[in-house]
Amino acid sequence: MLRFTIPRDVYHGKGSIEALKTLTGTKAIVVVGGGSMKRFGFLDKVVEYLKEAGMEVQLFEGVEPDPSVETVMKGAEAMREFQPDWIVSIGGGSPIDAAKAMWAFYEYPETTFEDLCIPFNFPTLRTKAKFCAIPSTSGTATEVTAFSVITDYSKGIKYPLADFNITPDVAIVDPDLAETMPKKLTAHTGMDAMTHAIEAYVSTLNSDYTDPLALHAIKMVSENLVKSYNGDMEARAKMHNAQCLAGMAFSNALLGIVHSMAHKTGAAYSGGHIVHGCANAMYLPKVIKYNSKDETAAKRYGQIASFLGLEPSADALIKHINGMNKELDIPSCIKDYEGGIIDEKEFLEKLPKVAELAVGDACTGSNPRAITPEVMEKLLYSCYYDTEVDF
Repeated sequence: MLRFTIPRDVYHGKGSIEALKTLTGTKAIVVVGGGSMKRFGFLDKVVEYLKEAGMEVQLFEGVEPDPSVETVMKGAEAMREFQPDWIVSIGGGSPIDAAKAMWAFYEYPETTFEDLCIPFNFPTLRTKAKFCAIPSTSGTATEVTAFSVITDYSKGIKYPLADFNITPDVAIVDPDLAETMPKKLTAHTGMDAMTHAIEAYVSTLNSDYTDPLALHAIKMVSENLVKSYNGDMEARAKMHNAQCLAGMAFSNALLGIVHSMAHKTGAAYSGGHIVHGCANAMYLPKVIKYNSKDETAAKRYGQIASFLGLEPSADALIKHINGMNKELDIPSCIKDYEGGIIDEKEFLEKLPKVAELAVGDACTGSNPRAITPEVMEKLLYSCYYDTEVDF
């Protein structure tokens, strides 16, 4: 038996943030990130609309990129004090992901982070609050997914938390918010969306419910991302919808090893973070090559290529993605990332451990081709040096 879960309500289109006026409750806590939502006036709008809906509003501000376990615990504490019946989160993937985890600790203070790291092991939520997510970036699609990524900085590991309980009740996909994205963020989040859709389509859990969402999202990203990157706001609005469709697909079909690798390399090195969307973009062509040794996966990559009007093969799809990465100024390998901030010696020293952790990541199980830690080492090596994947 398979399951297909998305938010009960998805409000979309310009100005749809006004849908907040229709929420019914008494208290709302608004979880937000660093300040761009405040600077552009969206946070004020959220507060105003929630007050119009008759709610008392409290803010929890300053969620950092790649949110930490500590931030989650602080937010849950603020929620326990305020006792909201709505949790509203606005911004990129980070504040929304953090708010999802805060929600669990708010309703179940005795739960441990270790408990939540076990996939599909959350306690039953909505005993105290419902959840509304308003994304400002066009990539993570966390507003419609059963996932949240939280970083344990003491271990240098990103943990994907997974449970249908944390699929939001309401998603507001308003393209006005996406217009504020800087160029580089547009590229990285867009390729995150592309990776979500491609991995969902070839996942071992793909279904008739997820396939059309994944394929259409791939086509929309393919047609609109480069235009959006270059400042076309109509394409930017299309990307906001595309990433949401990709989210509906992968939340139900799950992902694959591109994400396993991005999760486990993201916070592993002292030189700096490898931004999630950029990591996905660099690793995706290598993983397609690796997975295409599996007959079923090769066929499905060919179907994607065909749907995009390309020759129906995995190689044609790889060429297309490499071309997009080039137009988006995304490097082809970790060695060239941000001018070489990931030290070669450190990368090689940590390679066996990072490979082992990537194989153990929650996203590995639904990858179409099995992988061992030894082979994962070779694949990561290839992603560092941009060498051919022939294994």
